[in-house]
Amino acid sequence: MTPISAPSEPHRAVRWWLISVAALIALMVLVGGATRLTESGLSIVEWKPVTGSIPPLSEAQWTEAFEAYKKIPQYRELNAGMSLSEFKEIFWWEWSHRLLGRFIGIAYLLPFLFFLWRGGLSGELKRRLWLLFALGGLQGAVGWWMVASGLTERVEVSQYRLATHLMLALLIFAGIVWTVRRLKERPQIAAPTRLRFTSALLLVVTFVQIYFGALVAGLRAGRAYNTWPQIDGAFIPSADRLWFETPWWRNMFDNVLTVQFEHRMTAYALFVLAALHAIDAARSRAGAAASGALLLLAAVGLQAVLGILTLLNQVPIDLALSHQAVAIVVLTLAVIQVERLASRQSTATQPSAVPVSQAG
Repeated sequence: MTPISAPSEPHRAVRWWLISVAALIALMVLVGGATRLTESGLSIVEWKPVTGSIPPLSEAQWTEAFEAYKKIPQYRELNAGMSLSEFKEIFWWEWSHRLLGRFIGIAYLLPFLFFLWRGGLSGELKRRLWLLFALGGLQGAVGWWMVASGLTERVEVSQYRLATHLMLALLIFAGIVWTVRRLKERPQIAAPTRLRFTSALLLVVTFVQIYFGALVAGLRAGRAYNTWPQIDGAFIPSADRLWFETPWWRNMFDNVLTVQFEHRMTAYALFVLAALHAIDAARSRAGAAASGALLLLAAVGLQAVLGILTLLNQVPIDLALSHQAVAIVVLTLAVIQVERLASRQSTATQPSAVPVSQAG
């Protein structure tokens, strides 16, 4: 059989498949945020990857699910006396979150197998997509590991596990965004090394900021210290309030004041870095990288405003989800900016796709 050489323009079906999966992951993150905000994440106390996709269908099944929820600390300490209809409201949020996770797995795996069967993938792209699939499987296990932390001794899930769950989801999302960008040939942008460095630093700080945001959510820290720009009566709180736990590093993850403070400070750092990067890109006449840097700065600024409004209003669900949605936009733009400025391989060595109509 004559070998098939990859065309310069990969098949559109592969790109649109990955874009669709990325959009589903973004939706999944927002549904997960709503599940957290409505305190719904512990309403299903079992992990049944297959049969769990079917919700209770009879009154007896609903009663059984409700009785199982009554056995965990969250019900006894926070929701004692909850009615069955109130339980159904939180159940549907968690069930929808889990069902969407299952759907994403199918939406990724079935087209992936089809492209493999038809020879629609080649080289490094195939290995990268297998890695993303493995991370997706791990994400399901991490999700249950997170839920399990709130079923015995706590009234909510561990903020450590919540942050891990969110960061893994966004790592997969970022990997898909990067892969989609690499599937299309673009000319190398002539830009100074410092611009490439600051774009990478922006991406790292964005991930750090999202991680701190997950800790804020896990500790419900956004419902405390609802003033700005002061926090606990000052722009920088006293050291004895920030670092009273031992060992000192636990304050960065467990102390509500410290967690919110580090989230604020990282937001300021991210905005300043984005502004310096945008100014440098514009002065360097970096073409698409300059417009990308300005767009990223605008998104970071909007994200900061939404964060302040969410805090001042004590985390209403609409503002909180808007804040989370724009965080995904910031992450997307940061990944695109890094990829735009990164070194590009030659056509012969780039991850590529071949037309799915030609079997390899």
